[in-house]
Amino acid sequence: MELCFQPGRILLPGEEIRVEQWACLACDQYTSQPDYWQEAAALAAGGPSALDIVLPEVYLDKVDTAARIETIHKNMVRCRETVLTRQVEGYLYLERTLPGGGVRQGLLGLVDLEQYDWRPGAACAVRPTEGTVPSRIAPRLAVRQGACLESPHVMMLADDDGCTLVEPVAAEKARLRPLYSGPLAMNGGSVAGWAVEDEALIARIGAAVQALGSQAVFDAKYPLAAGAPPLTLASGDGNHSLATAKAYWEQLKPTLNAGQRGCHPARFCLAEVCNLHSPAIQFEPIHRVVFGVQGLTLLAEFKAWCAAHGAAADDPDGEQCLTLVYGAWRRQVRVKNAPAALAVGTVEAFLADYLMLHPAAAVDYIHGEEAVAELSGGGNTGILLPDFEKRDLFRGVVLGGVLPRKTFSMGHAQDKRYYLECRAIV
Repeated sequence: MELCFQPGRILLPGEEIRVEQWACLACDQYTSQPDYWQEAAALAAGGPSALDIVLPEVYLDKVDTAARIETIHKNMVRCRETVLTRQVEGYLYLERTLPGGGVRQGLLGLVDLEQYDWRPGAACAVRPTEGTVPSRIAPRLAVRQGACLESPHVMMLADDDGCTLVEPVAAEKARLRPLYSGPLAMNGGSVAGWAVEDEALIARIGAAVQALGSQAVFDAKYPLAAGAPPLTLASGDGNHSLATAKAYWEQLKPTLNAGQRGCHPARFCLAEVCNLHSPAIQFEPIHRVVFGVQGLTLLAEFKAWCAAHGAAADDPDGEQCLTLVYGAWRRQVRVKNAPAALAVGTVEAFLADYLMLHPAAAVDYIHGEEAVAELSGGGNTGILLPDFEKRDLFRGVVLGGVLPRKTFSMGHAQDKRYYLECRAIV
């Protein structure tokens, strides 16, 4: 069977283009803070930038979205011809120094979309960690259709407690070809990358991927699921972007013959793989802001909803804890006999019902308590969620399927992947 994570042709801007000038943050961040993206655009003005070839999701579903997408597609053609003048045939090893000082090691390569499925119950080698919302795929698919390039913010995780995949490549860093190094704009820390083109090292990576996805290793790690189809990689960030790449491939596949289906570039999605057990991988809860409702009103609605579902909100013995924020007002709420296993699941179930009854309200998913505080008040209420333990991630996916949507984030917003490398998908 083919590897679910493979080497490929990775494109990079010319050496004369600085990392700080070219790279920009993942488009699914700061979706309720357009000021961030306006500042990013001002910094990118006057020179080639990855911001020219991506659509920040703060601009999705706006009046001018179609015009923006058309411009992006034209920019991709221009960048492919004049900016992306270097390439790597293999993998790319990178080190991201985060604003907090940690160094996150990653391996960039191709995820085989034939071995990935986001639909509930699908037991593929590559799986999502949280629920995928089909309605969120359509507007992103409009960007990918007609695009000649992709630049990834997808980050995959490997449950590699033996450090067999990424760390051995890091140990060979001194003999790898340096590709880029420099600071990242907008408080993103810094990043450096090296080409992994040696055939022996590529083969070693392949063997590690194959071993991590073997039945024997899977059964030893997850004895309660022994005999089930093994899980090799799970999405950590960019879940809906990966689902969009899959949707595009499924659209294209019927137009191709059998030979083309085996090697067409759209069959794959460029993604970074990290080791779940790395100390630099830190999970942060993703909070909620409910627009159009005051704190006390939302609290009353939540209490009533819990009671209707056999739960008790505001119980001092409650096993689940969350905090409502409205300006300077904060209220911790404990839920006993909660209807979901995790607090995030309880909140998601409540919000789904609440939004059906209050269509004028809206919800956004926010990284960081400070950002929640800034958006709360003035008719909007924040919901702070508790921490999520990363050691439970793969076990939860294997035994219980996907987690509730937007359960966790790998670090703060500025820690997310920056667009830097590219790949042709036509």
